[in-house]
Amino acid sequence: MAVYFQYGEKEIAHLKKVDMKLAEVIDRVGMIQRPVIPDLFPALVHSIVGQQISTKAHQTVWERMSKELGEISPEIIDSLPLETLQQFGITFKKAAYIKSAARKIVTGEFDINALRSMSDEEVRLKLSELDGIGVWTAEMLMIFSMQRPNVLSYGDLAIQRGLRMLYHHREIDKATFNRYWKRYTPYASVASLYLWAVAGGAVEGMKDYSLKK
Repeated sequence: MAVYFQYGEKEIAHLKKVDMKLAEVIDRVGMIQRPVIPDLFPALVHSIVGQQISTKAHQTVWERMSKELGEISPEIIDSLPLETLQQFGITFKKAAYIKSAARKIVTGEFDINALRSMSDEEVRLKLSELDGIGVWTAEMLMIFSMQRPNVLSYGDLAIQRGLRMLYHHREIDKATFNRYWKRYTPYASVASLYLWAVAGGAVEGMKDYSLKK
């Protein structure tokens, strides 16, 4: 059964109160059902697979892996040859990152469940100990597995695009980004859902004001 990112009237009321433009988007888009993967290891694999590829390609590879493997656990991944992982349509580097994470979890070198009791900043730092895991991957895990409420990812191109489209910016620097994150706090993850919707064309008539390179 699908599990979705949980939010409701409390989060919606806060975001609408602090931001008029976002309030209009929320009214037009309605509630968003965004699937999450509560189990941390498959969610981590899902995030690594999704690095620097389109949503459609990500979905295709993930469905192929899930169907073939049945269960995506550290033990199963650790037992597979690298070549088998690559055959699902991922690069050698990504396959190596996934294998490395599985090995560290199986041997007890990395306690993935300990992430649940850490702060957002501690989660970012701890996950960076794993090969191929940067801030963006950690933040996707925080939203789409741990359902942390206050994550807005500066490294996510679609979030930046959504901000440009909604607020008519030519570009989003770190100071501008932080201003929005503070405005959305403590429910920036819910704001993220709506910014992704905007970036994906959910609101007719909105355009990207990006500086053309």
